[in-house]
Formats: sequence, structure tokens, C-alpha cells
Amino acid sequence: MKKQTLFGVTAVVLIVGFVLASSWYRGREVERVEAAAEEAGDAFAPAHSMSFGPEDARVTVVEFFDPACESCARLHAPVKEILARHPDQVRLVLRYAPLHVGSEGVCQMLEAARQQGRYTEVLEVMFATQRGWASHHNPQPDLLWRFIPAAGVDVDLERMREDAGGFAISSRVQQDIDEGRALGVRKTPSFFVNGRPLTSFGLPQLEALIAEEVAANY
Repeated sequence: MKKQTLFGVTAVVLIVGFVLASSWYRGREVERVEAAAEEAGDAFAPAHSMSFGPEDARVTVVEFFDPACESCARLHAPVKEILARHPDQVRLVLRYAPLHVGSEGVCQMLEAARQQGRYTEVLEVMFATQRGWASHHNPQPDLLWRFIPAAGVDVDLERMREDAGGFAISSRVQQDIDEGRALGVRKTPSFFVNGRPLTSFGLPQLEALIAEEVAANY
């Protein structure tokens, strides 16, 4: 009986110790990421990144996303709704974290579309047809090239292909990949609000963090 009691007490102590250690680690990791974001300053949301919302907004949401990420596709519309509720206060900056094999090429495709003023249209087609070109975590970007004209997007595909393979665009995407790694981005989507990482994933948590920063800055 004493052995069982001792075992039970030991187990409880180990569990409590694990929980405390995990909490301490998460806290330190958040501090590290916030410090890295503060050190990066304006580079955290660089001029080369696509953004939506006023440039002078006091609340900046940075989203690292993967075109083949199902959660990124699901949250795309709700995040736009958040921006619509704060039209003058919140800006969204999109950055790339292509964690799926083949996704890097889709990021380059988006940037090539941007050079023709068609970033938003191609982004919408990309997420709307994601199940067709990236099902079962097996991205096939070549299929997306077919979906873009089929959706009626007025874009020069030949020029887009050429631009997508160019050094300028590949370097831009690589910069996001490198800086995302430095910030500890290991899953998508990863959100930062005024440099504060969203540590508990979910739309309500994101809305709460944004509301906190809006209240603090307006």
C-alpha cells in the first residue's frame, strides 16, 4: 500500500514538474520571439510583402502562410472579415512559409501574379481550388496553372511563368522562409500581432489578440 502511495505521489510530482517546465519553456519562447520581432523592427513586415489595410494602421497582423495549408485556406475568409471590422485600425501583412513540398513554387507564382497586379485574384483562386491541386498533402502546382485562366483571371501566363522562375522573386520568397525560421515559424498559419505571437492557435484567440492591440493603440 505504501509503495502504491509513494508511486502515486511521485507520479503527481513528475506531472506537476512537467507542466511547470512546459509553461516556463513556452513563456521563454514567447519572450524570445517577441524580442526577435522587436529587433527586426520594420523588417518584420518588410516593404516587399503584400499587405491589406492602411499603411498607417497602428495594429499590424503578420501571417506566415503556406498555399497548400488547409487551415490557411479555412481562415482566409474569417481573417478578411476581421479586417473589414477594423478598416482603419488593422493591417494584414502576408508572408510565406512553404512547409509542404512544392509550395514554394506556388509562392513564387503569387509574386509573379502580383507583378501584373493580379495577386489578390490569384490568391483567391489558389485557396478556392486548393483541394484540386493540393489534396492529401501532395501539392501539384502545375494544376494551378490551369485553374487560373479557367477562373477568368486576366493574366499573361507566359510572362507569369517567366517571372516566377526569376531570381528576384525566388530571393523574396527565400527571405520570408529564412526570417520565418528565425522567428520560430514551424507551422502554418502563424500569426503575429504587433510582434506578439499567437501562442494558442484558433480564430477566437486571434480575434482576442487583435482586439487587445486595438484597445491598447486606439
